Amino acid sequence: MAKVTDLVSRLAAPAVEAAGCELWDVEYVREAGSWFLRLYIDKPGGVDILDCETVSRTVSDLLDEADPIEGSYTFEVSSAGAERPLKRPGDFARFLGSPVLVKLYKARDGRKEFPGHLAGYQNGDITITMNGEDITFSKDEVALCRLRIEF
Repeated sequence: MAKVTDLVSRLAAPAVEAAGCELWDVEYVREAGSWFLRLYIDKPGGVDILDCETVSRTVSDLLDEADPIEGSYTFEVSSAGAERPLKRPGDFARFLGSPVLVKLYKARDGRKEFPGHLAGYQNGDITITMNGEDITFSKDEVALCRLRIEF
């Protein structure tokens, strides 16, 4: 059986695109005893509350009709955010050269967080440039890689 997130992605993507947005990610998570279904959307120039409302109304109706999730859940639509996590190979290709923060499961050289600029991505391994030096992290080491805002 397909995962809930995959089913919802296939169902929601055309409606999100029709609203002029891109479906960035879908989460189905349990928090504080309740289930949450979250759609993260993006578009050039950024997402506003009206985009979220339009997508929410349309996709909510599609979810009610298709009923892909048993039980109750809270449905939310929001912007992917400026410091969004990078997950798919296409995300890494799109943001090559951008400032990122890599968080590790276990400390390397006494630290678990490495800020730098995304220099490469290959087979799950992430390379960043930090202080003029390229550092590569294996897929198994990386807990999270997200965009980072520089001031």
